[in-house]
Amino acid sequence: MADRIGADKLTRLGSSIFDEVAACRAAAAAAGQDVIDLSIGSPDLPPSTRVMQALSEAALKPASYRYPTSHGSEEFRRKAAEWMSFRFDAKIDAYDGLATLMGSQDGLAHLALALCNPGDKAIVPDPGYPVYAASLAVAGVEPVGLKLRPENGFLPHPDDLPDEVWDEARFVLLGLPGNPVGAASSRELLERLLAKCRKHNTILVHDLAYSEMGYAGYRPQSVLALPGALDIAVEFHSMSKSFHMAGCRIGFLAGNPEAVSALRRLKANIDYGVFSAVQQAAIVALDEVMEPGYVGYGRIYESRRDALVRALNDAGWPVEPPAATMFIWAAVPQPPQGGKRWSSRAFAERLLMDTGVAVVPGDAFGSEGEGYVRIAFVEQEERLIEAAERIARWLPVFWKGEG
Repeated sequence: MADRIGADKLTRLGSSIFDEVAACRAAAAAAGQDVIDLSIGSPDLPPSTRVMQALSEAALKPASYRYPTSHGSEEFRRKAAEWMSFRFDAKIDAYDGLATLMGSQDGLAHLALALCNPGDKAIVPDPGYPVYAASLAVAGVEPVGLKLRPENGFLPHPDDLPDEVWDEARFVLLGLPGNPVGAASSRELLERLLAKCRKHNTILVHDLAYSEMGYAGYRPQSVLALPGALDIAVEFHSMSKSFHMAGCRIGFLAGNPEAVSALRRLKANIDYGVFSAVQQAAIVALDEVMEPGYVGYGRIYESRRDALVRALNDAGWPVEPPAATMFIWAAVPQPPQGGKRWSSRAFAERLLMDTGVAVVPGDAFGSEGEGYVRIAFVEQEERLIEAAERIARWLPVFWKGEG
């Protein structure tokens, strides 16, 4: 009986890399390591006092414990649309063009089920965030990888795929800036992607979870600010990263009304939406960022990025600073005199067990991720520098095969 439990589609998912890394962290801690966890992109700072106070006050109201509206309160949707206009000059209909989600991952996981039939094709980045491919596996959709390569600055080149692939694809899903690669996208690239999708009648899905985490003057852009984008594009936004509300689980999908409606219809049949107290807190968070003089968390992460990049380079591990997000996409360091080349996974495991520094192997994000690891700067600067110092002491020993 036991061998018949579980859907066949689960075999296409594989195991969750984040569960694997968590198990390795636990093993390293049990072996006596002081683990510095740079694996999961979970913000280590809380939201503002005002946001936490709003959540507390709303949670004390008895009415908050009724079922919420599945597609989100009118007040939150209006505030999200107002923020889209303020931040990007994107004009979104708060009802037909916006759906509230339990975090953007909730929407990303269900979008293919709402837009595609089994056997359809969809284009996803390689490397890309694991839920992109996992959502297609659950929906029975065939993934087509759009490769992000270092020679192209890890940015997508839409012409790399032939026209017949674009004709067959129901949608293309890209994060600009993305996870694991925080490359800076230009307006011109977004325009080219939009034109390509319009030509081939392919829906453009833009994952903009890191919209407020750009550095050195770079500000991520919304595809929905482009003329005609609402005809063929949707965009995911998250309150988790830039707004430090990861544990609250709230985000939204905005854009083309037909695509938004499809996801809303699916969600209305499988859940009851976001806790209303969380929606109230998110409204306060969006209000805050629209106030004059608001600074936000970007400066903190930029300082962390600079400190960690500098320390890793000093340690003998050459890395480039990301233009955005909370991740460094780093090539696995190789011995200066040649020798054994380590896979991403083997290197990440040895790094954790030998130094206590946890990162995510790049192959978890797709075949193009082999040879890289993702490093999250989600600790205080002193811990980031300590991680780099441990690596500096370890690398020469590791390269000699003596570790």
